[in-house]
Amino acid sequence: MTSNISAAKSGHWDFGGRQVARLGYGTMQLTGPGVMGPPKDRAAAVAVLRRAVELGVNHIDTSDYYGPYVANEILREALHPYADDLVLVTKVGARRTPDGGWPEALSPDELREAVHDNLTRLGVEQIGVVNLRMPGFAAPEDRSVEEPFTVLAELREQGLIGQLGVSNVTADMLDEAQKIAPVVCVQNLYNIVHREDEALVRICAEQDIAYVPFFPLGGFELVDDPRIKAIADQHNATVPQVALAWLLQRSPNLLAIPGTSSVAHLEENVAGASLRLSSEDVAALDAIA
Repeated sequence: MTSNISAAKSGHWDFGGRQVARLGYGTMQLTGPGVMGPPKDRAAAVAVLRRAVELGVNHIDTSDYYGPYVANEILREALHPYADDLVLVTKVGARRTPDGGWPEALSPDELREAVHDNLTRLGVEQIGVVNLRMPGFAAPEDRSVEEPFTVLAELREQGLIGQLGVSNVTADMLDEAQKIAPVVCVQNLYNIVHREDEALVRICAEQDIAYVPFFPLGGFELVDDPRIKAIADQHNATVPQVALAWLLQRSPNLLAIPGTSSVAHLEENVAGASLRLSSEDVAALDAIA
């Protein structure tokens, strides 16, 4: 599954007025261990990004707190000036500590500074989409987004942000944000083995909001289940390819942003966009969670 591969085979989604392939790319793995510091091989990281664009990826998810700053600096080195159809999506709401912590950074001043840092390091006058990342990991902390999202809405009105999204939120938090400004995407934890957000995926689909799972392949520990492996073997595919294919067939508003520091793994992921699962396959995979 490595010949004639293209992210375009995943289908497309209208992302705030711009068409993007539903299979995108996330930059987290372009940094050093623990998402801190530079990668072991910066040239290889640059090569991955350039190959992603060659394969039709035009939705790249990043953040200034990957590294910190490293991922955005590599992204700029690899792809600036950016293609007109490339949508850059970043997130704000956290910062990094020297020991690798991820404390929240949700005050108005911190959010404004984060947006300007992203603009500077990416080398753009406007960021395509900015997600407000709220605290919590395994599940969102149910709290108000009014103050921080209002700050981002103001920056959008100033022209520094194209569109807004929210990350790590509940349905009520999404509803609160939408009363302040339009939301084009939600970025929460969801994949073939973690489906606590099933209802929110449906809510987003009903409202034409993209749902972009972070950790679409499981995160730092890849999804692994013998039932997925059995179906992968039937298709001469890999477990990650089946997991991506399942996501793309699950709902038309699901967009996937798997990350990797390897061109070979990147090509494998993009090849997964061509995999079509049967209704029997899907039923068996649905039964996993």
